[in-house]
Amino acid sequence: MVYVDKATGFREGESLDSAGIETFLKDSVPDLRGTTIIRQFPGGLSNLTYLVTIGDRQMVLRRPPRGTKARTAHNMGREYRILSALHDVYPYCPQPLAYCDDSSVIGCPFYVMERIKGVIIRRELPPDFISSEEQAKALCYRLIEVLHQLHSIDYQAIGFENFGKPQEYIKRQIQGWARRYRAARTPDAPDFEDIISWFEDKMPPDSDRAAIIHNDFKLDNVVLAPDDHLRIIGVLDWEVATVGDPLMDLGSSLGYWVQKGDPPELQTVRFMPAVIDSALTREDLVRYYAELSGHPIDNFDFYYCFGLFRLAVGGQQIYYRYYHGQTSDERFKTLIQGIIVLEKVLRSKIKNSEF
Repeated sequence: MVYVDKATGFREGESLDSAGIETFLKDSVPDLRGTTIIRQFPGGLSNLTYLVTIGDRQMVLRRPPRGTKARTAHNMGREYRILSALHDVYPYCPQPLAYCDDSSVIGCPFYVMERIKGVIIRRELPPDFISSEEQAKALCYRLIEVLHQLHSIDYQAIGFENFGKPQEYIKRQIQGWARRYRAARTPDAPDFEDIISWFEDKMPPDSDRAAIIHNDFKLDNVVLAPDDHLRIIGVLDWEVATVGDPLMDLGSSLGYWVQKGDPPELQTVRFMPAVIDSALTREDLVRYYAELSGHPIDNFDFYYCFGLFRLAVGGQQIYYRYYHGQTSDERFKTLIQGIIVLEKVLRSKIKNSEF
């Protein structure tokens, strides 16, 4: 059986005007003919994503979420330019088709890209998806290979240097994510101030190997071929891509990685399927990335812990919108429990770290 990510009906308050979108797309994308049908993809907690079908052509529309957002977040024009710069040099990047900054169409900027039709693994594995130890390990290796391939692109050669500032990147990340958490903190949210101080004290020096980084590279942001579940055919959600430290990118990815032996509370807030038998550990993945890059990786605790902190901040920003009634999406109601768990896990990890 093939498991392809499917779009469904609109969530409450998140419908789109199909007439306005049809007019815009038929004026912007050549050879579109037929009736327009729009449905919403149910996954994702940030930008809203829709399947737009016109005749036999399938496209994906992305727009910002409703409610208060971080000042620099959800920049549709920037994300569209990133796709445009990467599509010809990174085969997993979707093809961008059109960008609209006319708020009269749907009330906000948005862009449309070609759909990459395949399998997206979310919280649960489809039945019989991984049938052997070798397959589990092969998928893990492939994820790291595709991430390293992105980091290996000469970003200056494709004009990507204007998408980020690698100098003092880690310092700015600590300051920026701390500021976002403080701005989004609700009365029921934990205090991360001593954890933020730990990041400031343990901050490693700037990398001498700045690279294009995805900043949200995880299992449910890659698309697997419908006929080969070990072949990655797409990488999605480029909204926070930039030029920076590739180890920070690896750390943010492994912040999502839950494995056997992790605290039970961490298992409850996992973003990936229940622990896959024979999957590689975070330590295995770091060693493999070091092998691919040809550079040793020391003190990875900092990067991994910062990845966990970013998850907590991102969850808090989304929960803030729910707490203040800016969205009615019930998926956001329990995010505060995950933030509390991440704070507890982070505190324990830092206490036991030798870094």
